[in-house]
Amino acid sequence: MPDRDVHEPGRHSLVSIEFGDRMMVAEKPINFLLVDDLEENLLALEALLQRDGLTCLKARSGEQALELLLIHDVALALLDVQMPGMDGFQLAEFMRGNERARHIPIIFVTAGSADLQRRFRGYEAGAVDFIQKPIEPKALRSKANVFFDLHQQRQQIERQRDELEAAAQALQRADRHKDNFLAVLAHELRNPVAALSGGLHLLDKDISPERSKDIRARMDRMLTHLSHLVDDLLDVSRVNQGKISLKTERIELSQILQSAIEASQHYVDAGGHRFTTDIPDEPILLDADHTRLAQVVVNLLNNAAKYTPHGGEISLSARSFEGVAEIRVVDTGVGIPPEMQSGIFEIFAQVEDHLTKAQGGLGIGLALVKQLVALHGGTIHVESAGRDMGSIFSVRIPLAVGPPTLDA
Repeated sequence: MPDRDVHEPGRHSLVSIEFGDRMMVAEKPINFLLVDDLEENLLALEALLQRDGLTCLKARSGEQALELLLIHDVALALLDVQMPGMDGFQLAEFMRGNERARHIPIIFVTAGSADLQRRFRGYEAGAVDFIQKPIEPKALRSKANVFFDLHQQRQQIERQRDELEAAAQALQRADRHKDNFLAVLAHELRNPVAALSGGLHLLDKDISPERSKDIRARMDRMLTHLSHLVDDLLDVSRVNQGKISLKTERIELSQILQSAIEASQHYVDAGGHRFTTDIPDEPILLDADHTRLAQVVVNLLNNAAKYTPHGGEISLSARSFEGVAEIRVVDTGVGIPPEMQSGIFEIFAQVEDHLTKAQGGLGIGLALVKQLVALHGGTIHVESAGRDMGSIFSVRIPLAVGPPTLDA
């Protein structure tokens, strides 16, 4: 391999550059390609051009220059015309024939006379200018700065384009999630409302007391279901608006888990699931809001029951290590595809294939769980080997330290 002399200061650091009356941050240095067969000429050019945010890529032959062009984006090429082997004009012609290098502006540096014929050949090869040796420093810097600033502007435009494209894609995803959410919400509200309407109609008829009691019990369950839907919606809205404040107290984790188990028992039993727990006897103390943290575990258990086929297995375990308490909910349910795992906690996000497998729900439970866990200074993580391979949800909350905290 030919020897390369590439000086790349600050390649891994962000470079702050003044542009007009604003400050921009370049994600990578701007590269100039300097090509001359004499080392001292390359060093002199580099010294004259040196400025923050600029990297000079140096090559002592046309072949070395082409190698550098294969791996680097270049804002400007300064080519010596008279070089042994491939001269500057030939190198420029190669560059114009390469898709990657075709649009790089070229300035020829020549020690000979720049007669009309040579200039014509140079411009035909893609040159934007000629500079005579010995070089006048101010003229060189002035010309080079124009291309530096143009490339800098192009970088900014490309970043803005990428940001706009990402924002547009995010809006499209949010719009799809919203449409799915509204469809599920309409379905979730229609069924209990229809059941309540039917129940009222039946109660108006002459029916037996036993039949009336059964109808009232069903209506009560439908009202409870509707109340939970509305509560979830309101909780998500309150958290997003910063209107939920935790009522923290020094409490044992086992008490929170017991409350969650009692609240979720109906859903677990209704699915015919085998439910096991592994909760240590020694106390695990937290500074937490009992109601909200129990709500987190309830949502995870209900979610496991909902997406686990009848007769599956669900387990709840807890442990403490390295200053945190970890709560794990494991199920043998439908699992989560790898491509969905990073977005499963987003509001309105649901695995489309799961919509037909869920026995009710708006798909906001996990988003609410993540928000409530974050309010406690904790994190939540999901693991799943894939479709029909079950899921593991792990919640980590900091252990209590020091004296008990006051209500937040």
